[in-house]
Amino acid sequence: MSETDERVLEYPIAAPGPLEPPREWAELRERCPVARGKLPSGDEVAVLTRYEDVKRVLSDARFGRQLDAPDAARVSATESGGLFNSEMASAVPQSGEGHQRWRRLVNRWFTARRMARLRPRIEETAERLVDEMVATGRPADLKAALGFPLPVWVICEMLGVPTADRDRFSRWSDTFLNLTRYTEEEFRAAESEFFAYMAGHVADRRARPGDDVLSELAAATDSAGERMSDRALAATGLGLLIAGHETTANMTVKMVAMLLADRRRWERLLADPSLVRPAVEESLRFDANSGLGMVRYLGEEAEVAGTVLPRGTTVLCSMAAANRDGAAFDGADEMRLDRSPNPHLAFGSGAHSCLGQALARTELQIALEVLLRRLPTLELAVPAEELPLLEGLVVGGLSELPVRW
Repeated sequence: MSETDERVLEYPIAAPGPLEPPREWAELRERCPVARGKLPSGDEVAVLTRYEDVKRVLSDARFGRQLDAPDAARVSATESGGLFNSEMASAVPQSGEGHQRWRRLVNRWFTARRMARLRPRIEETAERLVDEMVATGRPADLKAALGFPLPVWVICEMLGVPTADRDRFSRWSDTFLNLTRYTEEEFRAAESEFFAYMAGHVADRRARPGDDVLSELAAATDSAGERMSDRALAATGLGLLIAGHETTANMTVKMVAMLLADRRRWERLLADPSLVRPAVEESLRFDANSGLGMVRYLGEEAEVAGTVLPRGTTVLCSMAAANRDGAAFDGADEMRLDRSPNPHLAFGSGAHSCLGQALARTELQIALEVLLRRLPTLELAVPAEELPLLEGLVVGGLSELPVRW
């Protein structure tokens, strides 16, 4: 057994710089594709880093999301393990036909037609936010000015909640997704506040439906003629908040940082705006600061990459490490803005792949298009290696992005 096999990695693995991948990734893919990792909670997980293994496990029904099982690893350092280990995380069916029925209901909202209808309003909001940033003057923090408020506005629109409540949504999202910052009491208080708010909001949507996802889901029936319960609607709202706010906000900032870190990338997009869409996909693939990855719970014994994993193992799929696998991508450590095809795993794979990926792509494309058009001279206001990392969050990110133009 090699030294790598013996070692228990502190997970998430520290990187040498804000936009650089951990050095361990290449070694793990080559010598130890099923590694031992220790989460901030102190619990151990099996860490997967190869593209083939990650994709297969994410598509394998034996690897489920029952993280509230008594022997599942606690994700956060709180006593209960936080949101992913909570009972509310399983309010929506996590596997089988029940999960597929839930996905079919939610998917009705995330249609290409709906995204096309949303696009002008998202673009108008992005333009307004850039106007406000320019008026305030340079240098500016692009995260505070655009990266953070744009997805909050979108998620408030989607859920049909007042934009005035966005600060509360931001605070709840940060509490739910932080691995180390909050105590068990603080997590429980935020959870209680959020679900009390959502209970009232769901009741209001049932009484006075609007053009939003919760109104549509409250009225919709599945193939069995059943409607979603209030509890499942609230949990769906929670899932959309987490997936649609913090992840997209941080990815917008990281994408711009990656493109500005090597000025030739930004110049190429200015010269050829048709590359915006593939550039967004390549940013998603190239992102080395993606945070935890996707956590799965093994309900029965299974073998991965020649390693037998016993029932009850918690598996951590590092999509970011898999996306840098040279066996799956030619020139995996190069950012190629015209890469095609680009079958990255940033949104997962299989039955649990991200429902809101079409919306996330729309937001990222619009943010990039607006910045290229409005601020062609945009550049980093500090060296890329000095960009401040956002510590402790399930999704990786930067705490700010200083820019000038």
